[in-house]
Amino acid sequence: MNLNLKDKVIIVTGGAKGIGEGIVKVLAQEGAIPIIIGRNEADNKKTLDEIAGKGFQVVAELSIPEECKKAIEIVVGQFGKIDGLINNAGVNDGVSLENGNYDAFISSLHKNLVHYYLMAHYALPALKAAKGSIVNISSKTAETGQGGTSAYAASNGGRNALTREWAVELLPYGIRVNALIVAECYTPLYDKWIKTLPNPEETLSKINSKIPLGNRMTTAQEIANMVAFLLSDKSSHTTGQLIHVDGGYVHLDRSLI
Repeated sequence: MNLNLKDKVIIVTGGAKGIGEGIVKVLAQEGAIPIIIGRNEADNKKTLDEIAGKGFQVVAELSIPEECKKAIEIVVGQFGKIDGLINNAGVNDGVSLENGNYDAFISSLHKNLVHYYLMAHYALPALKAAKGSIVNISSKTAETGQGGTSAYAASNGGRNALTREWAVELLPYGIRVNALIVAECYTPLYDKWIKTLPNPEETLSKINSKIPLGNRMTTAQEIANMVAFLLSDKSSHTTGQLIHVDGGYVHLDRSLI
């Protein structure tokens, strides 16, 4: 299917690794111009090299508000437009209720939620001009809980709420806003976490067994394919939706397994 994304300038925060990298590669395959925004220039450039340089990168630490504004200014200065924004950067940093504190909680909100707002805020004039689209990457933790990660769960609840709110606010401009909810997707961060556990292989097997469709994790490419569709005019009447690409993890009855 031709998604009509050729030469569309699409920002992907955290686009150098994991889910973001998967999105960047699918967008490049569709002929879009993916803009990787991330804190590590070497990582950004490595992913650009893997798509034969068919994109652009901006080094920015998005937990710093001023860096969000700077990143958008650089992209608009370089290309004169923004057709899509994928808010993806973040980390499940384990700031819990019992063992967390105010500073850690607020810091986590900046890492995981505040820059979603700021990137959309600063990109909005360009998105209005292009009648672009926004896709917010979110997590099941806002719906299911996880334990020991209050700040991350709160951030994802905020991502979901902002998706619905922006879909309403931006209706007059023809800007569609949707969220893609991730459950269990194997990324480098996930691999790093699982290896910290006493029995990583056994734990991974147990997690896989609880995923209804195929007893396996979702791939980054499967998530990226849906993101590309949501950005495209093939989903032209879809907005304000929280779309789960999770093999049925969140909603299917566990008795099926």
